Amino acid sequence: MVSSALNNIKGFELPATLQTAKYSAIESLRDGRRVEIRALRPEDQVDLLAAIDRTSAQSLYRRFFGAKRDFSEKEVAFFLNIDFADHVALVAVVEEEGRAIIVAGGRYVVERPGVAEVAFAVIDDYQGQGIGAALLRHLAKIARDADLKEFTAEVLPDNIPMLKVFEKSGLKVRTRREPGGVHVELQLA
Repeated sequence: MVSSALNNIKGFELPATLQTAKYSAIESLRDGRRVEIRALRPEDQVDLLAAIDRTSAQSLYRRFFGAKRDFSEKEVAFFLNIDFADHVALVAVVEEEGRAIIVAGGRYVVERPGVAEVAFAVIDDYQGQGIGAALLRHLAKIARDADLKEFTAEVLPDNIPMLKVFEKSGLKVRTRREPGGVHVELQLA
């Protein structure tokens, strides 16, 4: 409330990291349902872990390049403690049975000036609805505003749906097959 009031004062603008930490947008899924794409919050821990529990072993394997079901305290801290400068994370939230739940997440981590690695996970029940593409669009907007020029991603060769999201993103895409994966570069400019 205060931040939006301050933004209306002529000449006053919130720092970009604070604006990004409050990021929120509404999208429509392919089936017509609404989804909120918003900044990940520290208080999302329980809902984020619940989303992981609803994700299949195959989808987690594709995201983490190995069998993954449990996360250490250090990993959980990494996923939740976002500075919204060098590490930006968004989640997709839908309403199920009258309750808002996280069904996907996307993030980027700056690797070097102008370049960030991007990664996504969508729970199986919501794959194929355009959520990955929506997360990519919003992360790309935030990254451009932060003067990033390129996203990189490592994708398993059999993760055709993720490769198609990148291919259909409207961004200039370069791929390179490497041992164990596909290296993807997405030009944001």
